[in-house]
Amino acid sequence: MLVVTTENISGYKVKEVKGQVFGLVVRSRGLGGNITASLRSIVGGEIHEYTVMLEDARKQAIDRLVENGAAMGANAIVMMRFDSSEIGQYMSEVLAYGTAVVIEKE
Repeated sequence: MLVVTTENISGYKVKEVKGQVFGLVVRSRGLGGNITASLRSIVGGEIHEYTVMLEDARKQAIDRLVENGAAMGANAIVMMRFDSSEIGQYMSEVLAYGTAVVIEKE
């Protein structure tokens, strides 16, 4: 499955648009991770615990996006984007979304 952030893919043409597709993940750090992150925020700099959590969440959101696109019969996803938000005080939502399409070489 080819996933791109662009509308067009060089060397390919869109044969069929399958529709909107997304992959959603909600993650939370455990209490220990939140305490460690809070202590690091006092000193400043990167908070590694949250960086790793959000990187993993983005990867999982893309995996789910690809699974959903494949289930629709697509072989590519164009205009892929991420969105994220907080749910409550300790949860993060990561959404990967785009348009599922069938492409073929020109």
